[in-house]
Amino acid sequence: MFRRRSQIRDHQAEARLFKSRAIVAFLGIIVLISLLIANLYNIQINQYQDYKTRSNDNRIKVVPIAPNRGLIYDRNGVLLAENRPVFNLEVIPERVKNMDETIVKLRQFLEIPPERVEAFERERRRTRRFKSVPLLTQLTEQQVALFSVNQHKFPGVEISATLKRFYPYGDVLTHVIGYVSRINDRDMQRLARAEQEANYQATRDIGKLGIERYYEKTLHGTAGYQEVEVNSRGRVLRTLKFIPPVPGQDIVLNLDINLQLKVHKLLDGRRGSAIVLDPKDNGVLAMVSSPSYDPNAFVHGISSKAYRKLLDDKNRPLVNRATLGIYPPASTVKPFIAVAALQEGEITPNTTRNDPGYWRIPNSKTRPFRDWLRWGHGTVDILKALEESVDTFFYQIAYDLGIDRLSTWMMMFGFGDYTGIDIHEESKANMPTRDWKMARHRTPWYQGDTIPVGIGQGYWTATPMQIAKATSVLVNHGEVLSPHLLKATVNNGDNFDQQALAEIESKPPITGVQERYWNIALEGMRLVNHGKKGTARRAFAKMPYITGGKSGTAQVFSLAQDQEYNADELAEHLKDHALFTGFAPFKNPEVIVTVVLENAGGGSSNGAPVARQLFDLALKAELESNQQ
Repeated sequence: MFRRRSQIRDHQAEARLFKSRAIVAFLGIIVLISLLIANLYNIQINQYQDYKTRSNDNRIKVVPIAPNRGLIYDRNGVLLAENRPVFNLEVIPERVKNMDETIVKLRQFLEIPPERVEAFERERRRTRRFKSVPLLTQLTEQQVALFSVNQHKFPGVEISATLKRFYPYGDVLTHVIGYVSRINDRDMQRLARAEQEANYQATRDIGKLGIERYYEKTLHGTAGYQEVEVNSRGRVLRTLKFIPPVPGQDIVLNLDINLQLKVHKLLDGRRGSAIVLDPKDNGVLAMVSSPSYDPNAFVHGISSKAYRKLLDDKNRPLVNRATLGIYPPASTVKPFIAVAALQEGEITPNTTRNDPGYWRIPNSKTRPFRDWLRWGHGTVDILKALEESVDTFFYQIAYDLGIDRLSTWMMMFGFGDYTGIDIHEESKANMPTRDWKMARHRTPWYQGDTIPVGIGQGYWTATPMQIAKATSVLVNHGEVLSPHLLKATVNNGDNFDQQALAEIESKPPITGVQERYWNIALEGMRLVNHGKKGTARRAFAKMPYITGGKSGTAQVFSLAQDQEYNADELAEHLKDHALFTGFAPFKNPEVIVTVVLENAGGGSSNGAPVARQLFDLALKAELESNQQ
């Protein structure tokens, strides 16, 4: 009996334990169900919008659309840079049953180089099968016609058209307009700094040099986009939204292409540069750097062999000599120094000095600084010093002014700084100062360093554009304007005559100079071209109009004391550079001309004749432009 009661109690205890476990299990299930319901509520209600957005991102894609690039015109509406359709032969792999057989058949009437086939295969391996891959680019009209006749034989092969930049004047405008080429990593970094990456997602090319680079933002335009629905493989099913791109603005330059062509032909491949400015606003009417190269090769991707050939060319066609060429300005700076000396009171209009053919630093035993005319010019005043380019007169001026005042004045004319022209490819060259020499050569400035600066030699260097700008400052009696290529912009769809004129950048003028001092320097330049002993009188003889100018001869190497200069015995690369800068007509100037010919052997005998022809060409072009 006792035993039976014990068993009953055990069963009751087990029943209570089971019941308690069942309750715990039930409560656990309730908790889990509650958590599941709460999580489902959170996903379905609270996070619905987030998951919906993620789902749409997988289903809806935004496809950017590149805008058409703005065109570039000359001042008379002649097209200088255009967008031309380029035809490519493209293959959609999933529609081609046998790729090797297809390529073999295509080669029966289209020349497809082996390297193009290799490039096609590489591109095909990393591209989805339903997307087209270019097999042959830049098809000719004949190739397009041949394929079109046989296209029915090649399912999955088609011709596509894209717009590519084209420069109809080739090497004539390369150093002005520049070119566009494929965007690289450096370009992307520049775009990132400017926060412009989004605007270039569909763009393949970007301005690399010249106007194309400087006005990239204006020319490029604004990208559009379309929202498309895609499947799991990325294939477009339908278009949901379309926002068209905004084309870039067209650009109108101050350049006159007819004048540019004539100047380019006049230089005829010789190493050098020529610049023609309008002194009224410093608009660049022509800017030629010679020799040059065809920019169209860079648009489609120049081969490494062709690029290496340009790099190795001893004539350096890749360098824009007009803004990057660095030369001693030589005697072209004497009119500017004359203004400084007159205003500083170191000379007067009546100051005369005797020139025996050499000049020596007072109270010194250093070797003399020689004049270009060995027997000297006799008694010289400032007008004669300019007319005959008397070196000794300007040696004395440089000595009296000193490097501090001399460099300060020449910096006001724009030397030693960027001219402000609207291209990035420009050098400051060098206007020497005491601080510059100490920083560069770790030696102090000596009195003897100043003397050659007085005739544009020594440590002084300048670009042709700086010399042209300084000439405009002189012609405009101290007004300082930056030379500029841009004349106006035109919105896409507007007529050419609906131009928005560009603002002209001006800098602080040279003030306080007496009017007669400007006129003395200009009169000296008139005598250079038309005086009885003017250094350029032969080149400017029998002209139907009056001009002003100043020639210069920049030495490439220094002569030892008593060493004679024999140009006939020198190698070409050691001959002097010929420089000339001037303006015409003398009253109310319409053009400024600056020319530099490398290793031509003398300013008055080589630079002046070229400048004479440039004046004739520029004034004729100016008259024709005004008539239009």
